[in-house]
Amino acid sequence: MQQPSIVAHRGASTDRPEHTIGAYELALKEGADGLECDIRLSRDGEIVCVHDRTLARTSNGRGTVSALSLSELQKYDYGSWHRHGQPAELLVLDHLLDLVKGSNVQLFVETKHPVRYRNEVERKLVEALKRHGLDSQIVMMSFSPTAVKAFREQAPGIRTVLLLDRLGRYRSGALPSFADYSGPGVHALRNDPGYVDRARKAGHETYVWTVDSPEDVALCRDLGVRYLATNAPANTRRLLTANLAT
Repeated sequence: MQQPSIVAHRGASTDRPEHTIGAYELALKEGADGLECDIRLSRDGEIVCVHDRTLARTSNGRGTVSALSLSELQKYDYGSWHRHGQPAELLVLDHLLDLVKGSNVQLFVETKHPVRYRNEVERKLVEALKRHGLDSQIVMMSFSPTAVKAFREQAPGIRTVLLLDRLGRYRSGALPSFADYSGPGVHALRNDPGYVDRARKAGHETYVWTVDSPEDVALCRDLGVRYLATNAPANTRRLLTANLAT
């Protein structure tokens, strides 16, 4: 059975502050097959890599990302909060696209919802990918079916993941026509390991988040998960290699 591809969740975010260029550079150094990022729009329509709707957790700033301009967001330190951190600049998507351009690494881009700008973030993402000439390396993701559908309509050649916190209506493994991959959390697979096979039979490989523990890594490997999102790509690679040896 094919080993899962390792996707660095917000970069190598166990060892570096998430969504900083240092976290992604470390993930590449550690041999990640893919990188994952979350994107939001600033007040003036710039795409920034920030997970939360507010700045409080991952910077020394305060406020809502969408209510601040890019220049206002860039005033803050996005690295020192982390236990292995040091001062770091806000990461804009353009810089991350430059990092992966010309490599064999895939970039999984999650658009966050709900947001005040609705599907403007998907439109801006499509523009950025065209500007950088990237398509085959990119996979778009969202928990919002509406967002995935809106993106697919604008960029039909780029693969998509419908992220799932709960299997719910998709428990059969079938997905809407605009979604290529299923994106369940690993907690869903612990409760229903047969889902991966049902999704595959329905024509959908799986992208599973967020997989760090030895037990979860082994579960995903044994189920034949296609993409495994992890905060610790080097350690997860070691676990997969050890599991393969046994």
